[in-house]
Amino acid sequence: MTDRERLERLLGGADLAWLVGRARRRMERGQPLDTTVTLSGATSAQRVAVQRLLGRPPGPGTALSVSLPAVDDVVRRSGACPDGLAAAVIALTGNVVNRDAAADERERAWRAAFAPAADVVACRVELADWFAGIRRTGLVRRLAGTPEAATPLLADLTHVLRALPASGEPLGTFAARVCGGAHTLDDDRPLATLALGAARAISGMADGSGAQWRRQVWASVGVLCDDVSSTVLTLGLPGDPTTATGRALAALREVGQPMVLTLRQLVSDPAALSVRRVFVCENPVVIATAADRLGAHCAPLVCTSGQPGVAVVHLLRQLADAGAELRYHGDFDWGGVRIGNTVFERLPAKPWRFEAADYRVAADRGRSLSGPPVDARWDADLAAEMRATQLAVEEEHVLDDLLSDLA
Repeated sequence: MTDRERLERLLGGADLAWLVGRARRRMERGQPLDTTVTLSGATSAQRVAVQRLLGRPPGPGTALSVSLPAVDDVVRRSGACPDGLAAAVIALTGNVVNRDAAADERERAWRAAFAPAADVVACRVELADWFAGIRRTGLVRRLAGTPEAATPLLADLTHVLRALPASGEPLGTFAARVCGGAHTLDDDRPLATLALGAARAISGMADGSGAQWRRQVWASVGVLCDDVSSTVLTLGLPGDPTTATGRALAALREVGQPMVLTLRQLVSDPAALSVRRVFVCENPVVIATAADRLGAHCAPLVCTSGQPGVAVVHLLRQLADAGAELRYHGDFDWGGVRIGNTVFERLPAKPWRFEAADYRVAADRGRSLSGPPVDARWDADLAAEMRATQLAVEEEHVLDDLLSDLA
């Protein structure tokens, strides 16, 4: 039985704390106390304390070497701790956790937490890189903290992976059905961070940020955040006889009238959109004028109505995926250049009369240019031309040119 008072006198002093600490660290690493430990630059008090413990003077020099087996023998024979040095260290400093063993156990717990999702990913090749990334970067560990907290989080993520892509279901309804709570996929939840990455991997969307980008990612896998108020204005898109959306498009195309499509229609009841080329404009006036002048003879035309919203991007992605060539035109002002940058970065679009050469031809029709400049990422010369002339050319100024292409 340990004699705590005697043990404190034997090993508990400040001048032997380094020795007890070295023994404890070896125990925490699962190493035996069968070696010699050395303290560089030992003080005279530390050397005296070792001499008093072992009953013999240490070697010369400032380094102080102590045999742990010798200390173990002294501890046992003294009666202070008959179970030896290891038991003495625990009595003086508290229970020792084998760090290597604890780390191994923790890694086993993490592997077990990831296992259900790993089984799903093994059958979904499009998720492989994303899943490897969240494991490599430690994202789940940062979000959950412990394997115990990660286990239910990853279980919910597994349910989401199995349910994607969905078929035009509102986000809250999808979350309640799949995860048991309507708010489990809200933007501020750890599950939403992980699930959004998986959705992007499934759809192949480029990386991005912001609320609109998140809505676009969800929509790309059939989960709707804003399914009715997010709309896109169109003219002349071909429909099909098999869907309600397709029949509506066909009917309005036949009479040359524009049609406003909701994100709900695009995701829940998508028309079969087979067309070789689609023109895309920034402003509704282009569609209104094309409907007035060209009617049913207008080429397929989609309007972004400024910065493209979720429904706009979703429709244009559908068209591009079906093989359509997208040709985009916007205002030659700094706001229009910013919108153009968004369009060309997010979509496989090409310029439609929207390059420096086109600007030079139309500049004399423009008005005074104002606002903070921005470079056009699709045309290195455009911003320089606009700075030089200080004229803005809006789509209204070039309507005749645009309509000649649409006829």
